[in-house]
Amino acid sequence: MTRHLLLSLLLVFVSIGASAGEKAYQEGTHYDLISPAVRTADPDKIEVVEFFWYGCGHCYNFEPMIGQWKKTLSEDVDFRPSPAVWNPTMELHARAFYTAEALGVGETLHPAIFQAMNVDGKRLTSEADLAQLFTASGVSAEDFQQALNSFGVGSQVRQANSRARAAKITGTPSMMVNGKYLISARKAGSQSEMLQLADFLIEKERASSQ
Repeated sequence: MTRHLLLSLLLVFVSIGASAGEKAYQEGTHYDLISPAVRTADPDKIEVVEFFWYGCGHCYNFEPMIGQWKKTLSEDVDFRPSPAVWNPTMELHARAFYTAEALGVGETLHPAIFQAMNVDGKRLTSEADLAQLFTASGVSAEDFQQALNSFGVGSQVRQANSRARAAKITGTPSMMVNGKYLISARKAGSQSEMLQLADFLIEKERASSQ
């Protein structure tokens, strides 16, 4: 068998393998199409949204995986956490997330709130409960109260609620890729598989824009 023929056969096998990989994930089976699509913040980026809740144990376990995965993303991908808002307590927690972002202490408070609810057993059902966490991280009580009840934070919470409703999420954690595809652990099979699916759909979007 000539070297040229061997190379040709190798290319055929690689092509078959690539095709199989592309068909590994199926719409409706492993992920869902969102219709109508949800508007993204930057049309020049491939947006990935993670829907979460601080009181969700699965979200708490997913957080370190998300942290590592974010480091692998290319510059054309825009990752955005988005708190789920299904009741008044979750709305308060969503306000806490955007308050931390507004005050520039998100990197400290995001894991601290997860820790408080999932490890320390705190329910954080009042502004006073949250104020203790923020002041422990060096935020003044006045700055916390002002940001928590600001128009800007309230607007972001309303947008998060609308985003989740438009994506038709049924649980957390869930992921949305470019406003078009919804990934859940139930359909993906596992949290690690959710991230592999996200990579697959990111590449799908990247290819479609070329």
